[in-house]
Amino acid sequence: MPAPSPLTIATQSVQRLVKEEKYYRKELEQQNERLKRLETELKAAGEGADGNAGFVLKQEQKARDETKAVFAPLNERIVEAVQRLEEQIAAAESEEGSPEEIKKANEALELGKSVEEPPAA
Repeated sequence: MPAPSPLTIATQSVQRLVKEEKYYRKELEQQNERLKRLETELKAAGEGADGNAGFVLKQEQKARDETKAVFAPLNERIVEAVQRLEEQIAAAESEEGSPEEIKKANEALELGKSVEEPPAA
């Protein structure tokens, strides 16, 4: 089996980064839901809440903040990967590369460009 072309490598890189970004968005959503639930439980318990509840809440907030911090560098890597992919597509088109590879690359390019801005901190 021949080594993958630079276009294939660039395509897979963008796909992987977009998948990773989706995973972190889903994780952030779950953490926000968990935080809301914990805050509600803490308010409902009022003065009768155990001392551990406040600690657990702070730990969840810290985990959420760490997840949010992942987005800026990840989005920078996605932008760089998209630029590399654009260059590889241009090179493949000028060299009349495989139409199937170019089609997959263009689909990955659209995925990479469709990634939203990072969530507000």
